[in-house]
Amino acid sequence: MSDSIQKNLPLTPDALALPKAWPFEEARKIVAHVEARGGEAPALLETGYGPSGLPHIGTFGEVARTTWVRLAYERLTGRKTRLLAFSDDMDGLRKVPTNVPNQEMLAQHLGLPLSRIPDPFGKFESFSAHNNAMLCEFLDRFGFDYEFASATDYYTSGVFDGALRRMLEVHDEVVATIAPTLGAERRATYSPVLPIHPRTGQVMQVPVFKVDPDAATVQWKDPETGESFETSVLGGNARCSGRPIGPCAGTPLASITKCRARI
Repeated sequence: MSDSIQKNLPLTPDALALPKAWPFEEARKIVAHVEARGGEAPALLETGYGPSGLPHIGTFGEVARTTWVRLAYERLTGRKTRLLAFSDDMDGLRKVPTNVPNQEMLAQHLGLPLSRIPDPFGKFESFSAHNNAMLCEFLDRFGFDYEFASATDYYTSGVFDGALRRMLEVHDEVVATIAPTLGAERRATYSPVLPIHPRTGQVMQVPVFKVDPDAATVQWKDPETGESFETSVLGGNARCSGRPIGPCAGTPLASITKCRARI
């Protein structure tokens, strides 16, 4: 059977019974999801990249695997798809990578969002901008078809505002669900919303003792000084933990997670 005929097969049990390699198995799950929702929009598949380090073979593998599923979905259905390569460049720098220059400078910026740390290579406006550019160059070199997105751009532009408000509405539910899966130390400080310290600029992993969904604010305490703060979660003043996706289903933030296929 020729590729052109196979690609345009109708969505029937016979078509779904074609190859049984894992990309097709994953693609069938997306088909079922799309059919259940009656959606006609192109399926959106997404990959995640943490730009605290340079792109590597694992980055390639994540995009390659998702691309294989994407192509399998298109072969099964004849429908169009999109691939979003999402960079979580609002994440705080936890440790200094060993394969970059100016490590002493980077050590002075631990805890800051990657998009607010100077580029140790001196080529871009931030460390994450450098690594994001390397990511795109890396993917372009192998001919991947993708759209690039930056967490910093999404948070600061308001794309995630609805999802962040929703996260505040279900904050306690998320904590009750996620906290038992964490170690004792992280469980004691866990919140799905991570405020940015208004003075130090660091991403804070601290307990939130009050949330206000209407005002879109959280109240928390600096563990070093004991000072209390009320922080808006909008406008890039906070970021969301990557784990609690389910409670925000249906919002833009819910679809931005590694190796997930969404509509």
